[in-house]
Amino acid sequence: MNTLFLHCRPGFEGEVCAEMADLAAQLEVAGYPKSKPGSACAEFVCSEADGAERLMRQTRFHRLIFPRQWARGAFVSLPESDRISVLLEALADYPVCGSLWLEVLDSNEGKELSTFCKKFEAPLRKALIKAGKLVEDAQKPRLLLTFKSGREVFAGIAEAGNGAMWPMGIPRLKFPREAPSRSTLKLEEAWHHFIPREQWDQRLAPGMTAVDLGAAPGGWTWQLVNREIRVTAVDNGPMAESLMYSGFVVHQRADGFTFRPRHPVHWMVCDIVEKPARTAALIETWLGEGLCREAVVNLKLPMKQRYAEVRRLLDRIEAGLAERGLKVSIGCKQLYHDREEVTCHLRRLGK
Repeated sequence: MNTLFLHCRPGFEGEVCAEMADLAAQLEVAGYPKSKPGSACAEFVCSEADGAERLMRQTRFHRLIFPRQWARGAFVSLPESDRISVLLEALADYPVCGSLWLEVLDSNEGKELSTFCKKFEAPLRKALIKAGKLVEDAQKPRLLLTFKSGREVFAGIAEAGNGAMWPMGIPRLKFPREAPSRSTLKLEEAWHHFIPREQWDQRLAPGMTAVDLGAAPGGWTWQLVNREIRVTAVDNGPMAESLMYSGFVVHQRADGFTFRPRHPVHWMVCDIVEKPARTAALIETWLGEGLCREAVVNLKLPMKQRYAEVRRLLDRIEAGLAERGLKVSIGCKQLYHDREEVTCHLRRLGK
């Protein structure tokens, strides 16, 4: 089980490889990344038998930027028939697992395989339980079977609580018909990823205040209003009339990069199309000057060296805030609803 298998957005396989190579170097785990462009997955092959386990044990999955899901294990070739017997044999040395996810890749081929997985899951689950390889226990590792085809599967495991929240790292969020744009799902997914669900009522409470920079037509503002948070929507473009009738929104026609609130707010959110370095400087200003307590901001990515640029900007933000004597938690993820961008979450700690 010396291979780490990772899901990602198609076209970002190189970023996953760069990130895992960087991580492995930091943790002194020998190995090499490999991927095929457009495949929606990557591998990190470790030189030592326990390399993949060490990487996972010393890393919190939610801190990774580009991988959507991960598991350590090995590929298994499957026959035309009696796949279950072959899988049971391949899993003989695997630990007893507490849950089972059958996954496919985020590709056209993967979509075609999803029907097969739905039919295959019930008999496989029954066989695994009978063989004593699967029990219902949230504390035990999760068994993740990623089917690349009907004849090849990556049989992997991930420790409980150290993997994606959803199969393949893809949330099943429903687009609210009242929202003025599909970008609304970016902010909802960010909340799911960065804020524990049991803290929503405290950190996204009715009566809080927020600023939405680059708000029009109001996809992100809608999420805030839906939580009964009062929003200053900053954009020279028009906002959806339904939001303006809500009584929770004040529209300021201004440049999002120069606007400053008269009083500190609880939240600042921003999804402006701009060079990432300029947006990173904006983040540092808002958190550094105490203009907001928490922020969710999208960084648009350059065409090349995307991981290196994100890492550089995150380090710059962290160093700049540290120079101000501030303690700030910083998270960054390419969410499922992101495209050529990553989503950053920042929160001031302490007073």
